[in-house]
Formats: sequence, structure tokens, C-alpha cells
Amino acid sequence: MKKLLLLVLPVFFLSFEIKAQDLNLYKKEQFISKNDTLPYRILYPENFNPAKKYPLLLVLHGSGERGNNNEAQLTHGGTVFLKPEMRKSFPAIVIFPQCAADSYWSNVLITTDSVTKKRIFNFRKDGEPTKAMAAVLGLANAIRHKKFVNKNQFYVGGLSMGGMGTLEIIRRKTKYFAAAFSICGGDNPENAKKYAKKVPLWFFHGGKDDVVTPDHSEIMVKAVTKAGGNPKFNLYPNDSHDSWDDAFAEPGLFPWLLSHKK
Repeated sequence: MKKLLLLVLPVFFLSFEIKAQDLNLYKKEQFISKNDTLPYRILYPENFNPAKKYPLLLVLHGSGERGNNNEAQLTHGGTVFLKPEMRKSFPAIVIFPQCAADSYWSNVLITTDSVTKKRIFNFRKDGEPTKAMAAVLGLANAIRHKKFVNKNQFYVGGLSMGGMGTLEIIRRKTKYFAAAFSICGGDNPENAKKYAKKVPLWFFHGGKDDVVTPDHSEIMVKAVTKAGGNPKFNLYPNDSHDSWDDAFAEPGLFPWLLSHKK
């Protein structure tokens, strides 16, 4: 038994080491606008050639990864884009910005039910963007004008708070995005008419999610459909709030994104 442990433990630590090294392929950057600084990580395609034009994907993380270390935002989804098969089949520039600890991607009022103790999300139809959303809008505008970015293939997606932020950013900049995906997110259904026909959407949610309950996505799927859109929807009956694991593993997600152009 002791010999077996000696063989297994080094393999475990080697595996962890490789993953940590791979995440370093995401270059650390900062977007600075006036007095605001937005940390972000950017992954370029293999054999990146600045003379060429590439698709661009913006990924918005959840509330648990907020901060300013420019690392935590890669916790969920970061390794997905490093897989050899993904590097070949999805030759896109991938950006993970990091929301500040005192802000939120979406302009939503969050309260707690006094009886059930569950969070209630009151999504707004208008109003000024949060500090974090304003920074992301600035980054999105700046990066899409880079010569190596294909403006017709700009995509956005996110999980939880980031799923909410995804629906807000496509409302604010409908002309920017060719397609989007929202994982365990939500929005005010009245906002659906602003992007339903203009941005193809794929929703994902866990049936047992008790943090952001699945009705948030179900309501938006109905609203987008009613407004003339044709959204895709995956409800994972046995998933809790971590439905992003199954969503990112969907074999059709990234081919679906690339199939859309502005």
C-alpha cells in the first residue's frame, strides 16, 4: 500500500502543476478608463497571427469569483478553452474580465425573503450600468476595434451573476454580439424584446438550483420566444447551481457560437 501511495501522489501533484501552468497561457491585462481599472485575462489562439482576424468570446464569471487578483475569474471555464481539441476547433480569442468585490455585472436589486430565506432578484429595465458593467462595456468597445478581431464574430456568455450580466450587456450593446449564452442567469422579461430577434441565445440551468432558481431562465426563454426569438434551452434535472460544468461540456455549444455572424 505504501508503494502505491508513492506512485499515485506524484501523479496527482504533477496533474495539478500542469493545470496551474496552463492557466498562465491567459495573459494578465488591465483595462483602464478614467479612474476605473478592470483586470482581465486573455487567451490567444494557438499560432496567433496579429495580421489575421479571429472570433472573440467574452466570458463573465459568477459572484464568488469577484475581486482584484486577476485569477479567480478563471475558476469556472478557464481550463475548458485550454484543452487541445478546443484549441483546434475553437480558434478564438477568449477574455475573462474580473468584477470588483463591491460591484455586480448586472443592475439588479437583490433581497432576501424573510420566510424562505431565498434570494430574490429584481432585474431593472433601464438605469445606468453598474461600475463593473460600465468597465466591461468599455473593454468590449476597445477590444472589438483591434485589427485582429473579427467584429462579425463577437460572442458573450456567463454563469450565475455572469449569466445575468450577459443578458444585460446584449441589451445595452445589441449590435456588438453575434450570439450569447446564459448559464443559471436571469433578466427582466420585459427586456427580451430588445434582443430576442437580434442575438441568438442559448440558456442553461440546473433543475435543482436553489441559488438562482430555474424559473429565472424558464421565464426568459418564454419571453424571448414571445418576442420573436428562437432560443435554445437546456435544463439539467439533476444539477444544482453548478450547471456550468454540464453547459461547458455541451459538444454543440461552441460550434453553435461560431455558426453565427453579425
